[in-house]
Amino acid sequence: MVTPGPLPQRPAPRPFDRVPGVAEGVLAAMPAALGCLDPAGRVVLVNAELELLLDRPAPDVLGRPVTDVLAAGTAAAVTAACRSALTSGAPVSLEVPEPGGGAGWSALHAWPTADGAAFAFVDVTARRLAQDEAESARRAAETARRAAERAGARTALLAAVAGELSGALDSESALGSLARLVVPALTDGCVVTVVDREGRARDVGSWHADPIRRPLLDRYAQVRLDTLPPTSPVARALRSGSEAQEPVAGVLALMPPGPARDLLEALGPATTVVLPLTADGRAVGVLTLYLDPGRTLDDDDLCTAREVAAQAGRAVDRVHRQSQQAKLAEELQRSLLTDPPTIAGAQVATRYVPAAEAARVGGDWYDAFLHPGGDPVVVIGDVAGHDTAAAAEMGQLRGLLRGIAHYSGAGPAEVLRGLDAAMDAMHTGTLATAAIARLEDGGTLLRWASAGHPPPLVADPDGTVTVLADGLGDLLLGVDATAVRRESTMPLRPGAVVLLYTDGLVERRDCDVDTGVARLRRHLAALTGLPLEQLADALLARMLPATPQDDVALVAICVHPPG
Repeated sequence: MVTPGPLPQRPAPRPFDRVPGVAEGVLAAMPAALGCLDPAGRVVLVNAELELLLDRPAPDVLGRPVTDVLAAGTAAAVTAACRSALTSGAPVSLEVPEPGGGAGWSALHAWPTADGAAFAFVDVTARRLAQDEAESARRAAETARRAAERAGARTALLAAVAGELSGALDSESALGSLARLVVPALTDGCVVTVVDREGRARDVGSWHADPIRRPLLDRYAQVRLDTLPPTSPVARALRSGSEAQEPVAGVLALMPPGPARDLLEALGPATTVVLPLTADGRAVGVLTLYLDPGRTLDDDDLCTAREVAAQAGRAVDRVHRQSQQAKLAEELQRSLLTDPPTIAGAQVATRYVPAAEAARVGGDWYDAFLHPGGDPVVVIGDVAGHDTAAAAEMGQLRGLLRGIAHYSGAGPAEVLRGLDAAMDAMHTGTLATAAIARLEDGGTLLRWASAGHPPPLVADPDGTVTVLADGLGDLLLGVDATAVRRESTMPLRPGAVVLLYTDGLVERRDCDVDTGVARLRRHLAALTGLPLEQLADALLARMLPATPQDDVALVAICVHPPG
């Protein structure tokens, strides 16, 4: 035990009249345990409450050092408080454990006196308990508030994920944005992996809460799958659909030296959580979460992460199925469109672009053939509807038109009238548009007719583009078989290009046909002079968005100069 030195001396206060009787009465009735120390730190006064607290009468403690009277911790607190009071000349208060060794608390007050310092203990256990209860209640309320906020954030996250993935046709872009949704709600960093239809796993998206570390995570996502060993959590999830939560130190120990390992070390996560994206019992991707030191996933967070992974797995599977259906639909559509024939002295280019929407089969078609008299004929058409029925009708109308033209040898207007009559008898309820162009007199004269179709365009070698629009155009097919069909002609210069197309090339939700035709005319003028195949590709590239909303068919013919 360290014995404290004497208390600092304090100048004597001004003299005053002492009233011993009153003082003794006050001390005897005082509800606090009170004592006084002389400058040497000896007890020189105790009241009745302090005697009860010490369980010793006053004669046994007076004149003794305070360290012999009070327990070591309490004596040290009293000595320090008295020193501070004498040094500062002001009262000192602090809370200490109950001096008698109980479980309660006391407020220790010390103040300077004429001959030393006085101290008193006041029981504050009830107030301390009330404060503790209030603090516990406050903490419980704060914990409940935070839990409610996290629950709300989890609910909002699941809603955002559902909105992002529902109906997504591009799994890579949708799942790439998924990484941004789960950060920072569930994790500090995230990488999303998708398995394509050929079974190849690719990281399609990454995001980190720390902007400085986002490039690191992006570079890591570019190289990690090439170097991850078969025993790594991601490889196991891709192989068997197993979930894992492991320290990153263990993952680093599995990785060979190289850029991927260095990047993961630089990222500095403490824990990795790997959740498989599954569909029909097989892994179609992986959601990898990287948690910084000090962050963990509680049970609710983990359940939310699993639901996110489940939604992502269903989205990948749905896109795989829809892509397969779209592929089959496109193959069906293309099977109905034959390659153009070889035409002496002319070149024909055809294109068909399906809509981006999965399994969307359209009624667009093109055709090119030789008239019985030897003139080249090009046709464009579009059956109303976007389903297999429209595709089937398209195939039949295309065959009918070719047969009528070959058998009758008639001009474009009469061929359209014959097709309209055939539709009235055999394809009731079918609506279609079509345009026919026949190049006569060695390709120097164009004869054409249209049934409600967007107007053909003619581009001269000098870049002049003519829109073959005759008023509002004739009635579409399938409405009135007795409608009069008109026919028009125009001379063609050697090397001119005749372009026929369907409305998917020029019509948009935010752009009407007339505006689209004007835009097509400008692009065609700018591209004049390119070889026909290149011209067709360049027009599609300039006119179509990345994800076309409608099918597009196109046929172009160019009659070369003699020789």
